[in-house]
This record gives sequence, structure tokens and C-alpha cells, in this order.
Amino acid sequence: MKRILLSVEYDGTNYAGWQRQSNGLAVQQVLEEALARATGVPSLTVTGSSRTDAGVHALAQQVHFDTESSIPPEKYPFVLNTQLPPDIRVKTGREVPQDFHARFLSCGKTYTYRILNSRHGSALYRNLCWHVPVPLDTAAMEASLPALLGTHDFSAFQAAGGTAKTTLRTLDRAELLQEGDRLTLLVSGNAFLYNMVRIIAGTLVEIGLHRLCPDAFARALSSQNRLDLGMTAPPQGLELTEVRYPEAAFTDPASLRWHT
Repeated sequence: MKRILLSVEYDGTNYAGWQRQSNGLAVQQVLEEALARATGVPSLTVTGSSRTDAGVHALAQQVHFDTESSIPPEKYPFVLNTQLPPDIRVKTGREVPQDFHARFLSCGKTYTYRILNSRHGSALYRNLCWHVPVPLDTAAMEASLPALLGTHDFSAFQAAGGTAKTTLRTLDRAELLQEGDRLTLLVSGNAFLYNMVRIIAGTLVEIGLHRLCPDAFARALSSQNRLDLGMTAPPQGLELTEVRYPEAAFTDPASLRWHT
């Protein structure tokens, strides 16, 4: 039995999120069915590093699974991509230790949220960004972000339904980049709460619209009150960009503390 780690890219537009569920087609289900055909094992289960929501995309979702298949780990992209739909692609495959875990051994993630701030929307990028047709005050938006950096109790930044055992999180990057009418929010940290990045993005836009003050993030961190923040931004602008692991995860996973 071998444990295989895959890096998976997908456009989440047509899926009910990453996690397999009864009320819609999920990326996990499509990938598991492709693996079942490739390996001949119908009950094969994959575990993802992040449970992205419906409509959310991933550039590098990390997933592991166990198999007795003789397929070389590095060949899984070639085998699976012939069976997967064009909006899901396996980019890399490697063997990892048996006690490696794609979700619980992650030490950090980076998310990207894209906003199109133009009078008219985009035909080509409509599923990859949030179209905001009213001009945004990007200076106010940028001024608000440093308050997020560091270790804080982010309980106000969690949507209903979150199951994290602790709301303490550390962010080491919260940056807004602008290229013409395209705004890109990059957020990096050790872990994220349910809908945390979308709440940050929604609040950021409301700051840019002058509906909230630039100190909204600082105020919410102090009050721990969700009502001090703005809307939850729509899913299509969000992308899971990177999942990071300590080197020991690939050599001695048992020495690491699992994250929740």
C-alpha cells in the first residue's frame, strides 16, 4: 500500500465545492471516480487539503489517497487527465509517507481573490472574479489591511457553520495589487476559518465604497463581532493558490503536530 499526493487545479464554476455531497456534483467525486477507473478499485477515497465552496477555484489543491496500484506516482497526471473533464487537471503526483496527511499537516496556505472594478463586466473572466461596477477607493482599502497581519482571534471572520476548534490564526501577508481595473487580494497565513477570505474581500470592497471605515478590520478583531465586518464576497473571485508543508511532512510526519 502506497500513499500518493496529487496537486490538483480546477475551475469550480460547475461544482458544488470540493467535498463530495448528496446535493450536487463535487470535485472530489469526479476525481475519485477517475481514480477508480484508473486503479480498478471502486471504493477509493481522496482527502483534500481544503474544503473549497461551490464556485471557488484552486490552482494547487493538495490531495492524498492510498492505493496498491502499480501506476508510478509521477504518471498519475498523465493517466487521470485523459479521464477528467477539462475543468479539472492533476498537475503533479508523488509518493509520501503513510502517515502524511494533506489537510492536517499543512503549515500554511495562500488564497487569491480577484475583483474587476470596471463599469462593465467581462465575458471571458466572469467566472474568475467579482465584478464591482462602482469606483473603489483603493488607497482606503490598502490602508485597512495591515491590521490583519500577525496572530489574532479571528472569530468575527468566520461564517456560521464553521467547525474549527480554535479561531486563533496568524496572517503573514494581506496585500492588494492593482493592474488597471483589476484588483488582486493576496492573503497568506497558517490556516483559515470558514469563509474567512471571502469575508475579508467583502469587507475590503465595502471599505472601498466608503460604506465602512478603514479601521473596520481592527475594530472587528477587537470586538470579535461579525457585524463589524462587511458582506461575504461571492465565491467566483476566490482561488486556493498554494498549500505549504514543512519539509518534515515528507520525511518524518510523525514528528509534527497536526493542525485543525
